[in-house]
Amino acid sequence: MNIQTTIAGVTFQNPVMTASGTFGSGMEYSELMDINRLGAVVTKGVSNVPWPGNPTPRVAEVHGGMLNAIGLQNPGVELFLQRDIPFLKKFDTKIIVNVCGRTVEDYVEVVERLGEEPAISMLEINVSCPNVKEGAIAFGQRAEVLFGITQELKRHAKQPIIMKLSPNVTDIGEMAKAAEAGGADAISLINTIMGMKIDIRRRKFALANKTGGLSGPAIKPVAVRMVYQAAQAVKIPIIGMGGIATGDDAIEFILAGASAVGIGAMNFADPRTAEFVLDGIEFYMRRYGVENLSDLVGAVEG
Repeated sequence: MNIQTTIAGVTFQNPVMTASGTFGSGMEYSELMDINRLGAVVTKGVSNVPWPGNPTPRVAEVHGGMLNAIGLQNPGVELFLQRDIPFLKKFDTKIIVNVCGRTVEDYVEVVERLGEEPAISMLEINVSCPNVKEGAIAFGQRAEVLFGITQELKRHAKQPIIMKLSPNVTDIGEMAKAAEAGGADAISLINTIMGMKIDIRRRKFALANKTGGLSGPAIKPVAVRMVYQAAQAVKIPIIGMGGIATGDDAIEFILAGASAVGIGAMNFADPRTAEFVLDGIEFYMRRYGVENLSDLVGAVEG
């Protein structure tokens, strides 16, 4: 049974990855689960300089998931390379680094710096960051802006790049096509859906930021639909994510067109979720006599 998957020339031992922002760089999880079993660790967002993040409270539980408004807090690329990469090199898994920035120049600076580290297999570009030069509109909300940043980063990147798409758009197919036209090697989706929670007892917003990103099982049907639509629109590989909690969930995304899957919010509910998802994928393949994972990618009928 072959559960390997290949994306942009990079072969992963299996299709199960972590979703950025839910796993740090694995240090916090390493005593709770076997990182060697992952196809890849996708790190938390890395910026050119340290970001303090948003004011607290930044996380709120909701039915079927959670809201977060962390604000991409991170210590910056230099500390990341000194501390996190040496840790991740200890494990038999691929390293994908998520990149964030407030201007195109910010992204380029990080991409060029990460290009000096051969242990990094791919870069995932978080285009949900607010573009300060465009009035804080996210890079991933307009097709022409997404095309432009993708094209520019491809000029500077030494590793293949994955553009992480926002679901907070009118037409996900159009955004996928823009990323592909700009030269993206792959896309990942979906990022969180904007939501809000109000504490009715205090009559205050549950998050200091008022709004936050909704993740967890509640968004899975939306994510599956968007992965399918993106797969119909482009030829480049897709990493699907959004509410995956079981192997069956992962198979849904793969049948919709994903070559790999990311485990996000459920890492907080159970740190071993990624291992359980991998076990579930293998069980499904044995049960239905599937020899190669690739035979399931986009194989939904009707």
